[in-house]
Amino acid sequence: MSGGVDSSATAALLIEQGYEVIGITLKLWPQDCVNRAEDKCCGPQAVTDARSVCHKLDIPYYLIDEAAEFQKHVIQYFADEYKAGRTPNPCVMCNQNLKFGRLIDRADQLGADFIATGHFARIERPLTPSLSPSDGERVAKPGEGRYLLKRGRDSRKDQSYFLFSLRQDQLARAIFPLGEKTKSDTRAVARHCNLKTADKEESMEICFVPDNNYGGFLQSANLVQKHRGEIVDLHGHVLGQHDGIAFYTIGQRKGLGITTPKPVYVVELDAENNRVVVGDDSALDRDEFIADRCNWHPFDKLTGPIEVTAKIRYNHPGTPATVTPLENNSVRVKLHTPQRAVTPGQAAVFYQDDLVVGGGWIMR
Repeated sequence: MSGGVDSSATAALLIEQGYEVIGITLKLWPQDCVNRAEDKCCGPQAVTDARSVCHKLDIPYYLIDEAAEFQKHVIQYFADEYKAGRTPNPCVMCNQNLKFGRLIDRADQLGADFIATGHFARIERPLTPSLSPSDGERVAKPGEGRYLLKRGRDSRKDQSYFLFSLRQDQLARAIFPLGEKTKSDTRAVARHCNLKTADKEESMEICFVPDNNYGGFLQSANLVQKHRGEIVDLHGHVLGQHDGIAFYTIGQRKGLGITTPKPVYVVELDAENNRVVVGDDSALDRDEFIADRCNWHPFDKLTGPIEVTAKIRYNHPGTPATVTPLENNSVRVKLHTPQRAVTPGQAAVFYQDDLVVGGGWIMR
């Protein structure tokens, strides 16, 4: 429970559905982060709000310290990816390692069967094999035996992108009560239950960087130090200097500190040579890339080419693509229409209609 309306409504809906519910807030932030934004995520105000909701709903509440694991699996990953010239997605890693990793361990300790969160996504559970009384044949449907991840019904709030990396054993323990709801439905549930979070404003930033200043966070947390390097054009001509590739991302135009006859954008981050490569707008277009560390939902392994809608970042609308398997759990993604700023380190998630087929991590 984050102290927001989504997790509050989730708890209320589960009680209504007859579940025995325990409310848990994971304290994930180091103390200096909490001091900077006490009303965010697991800061003091958020904890107070979550505790208040649990009191109103008459359910137990626990605050569990997982700051060390968060530092290891999310914050350090965040810094390492930027230093390697990639743009990280910490929310995916937090879901994979904390919310559906460590929290499942805590659920086992408490004797809880499931983990429920306020994500706007759906899980289709496999049918239990049974016999038809008429013909003795097995009753089945597509996807039997597999837990399938699907988009949330509210397309504006769908969060399935951030959950693509969950394994079958994690999906088996997950419940998403808001998957069939809209955001307005969710607030209505909270108002009906007189929960103080019903009209609470939602946060869109990364929880540990509340001001969206990633470079500032990396420096203040002593995760990245400034170090000089060259800004070059596509031909290798030096245009200026930078303070570290960790402070740049693909597609960036502002804050480059160089003067050029026409606008230029970051098109590549060369960690090996400590270079920021810039080019004009057309240099940002890509129609093909490799994704590695793939995870699949309808099947264990991709064995041949498939047609999908590929999302190359969370706010990307998706584009038709052909995904072809390669060695070592990697795929080649051929975009039918070139896309702007395909960014190494971001997740590429593959859909067929509402079904999340799977996804992987965009490589440089």
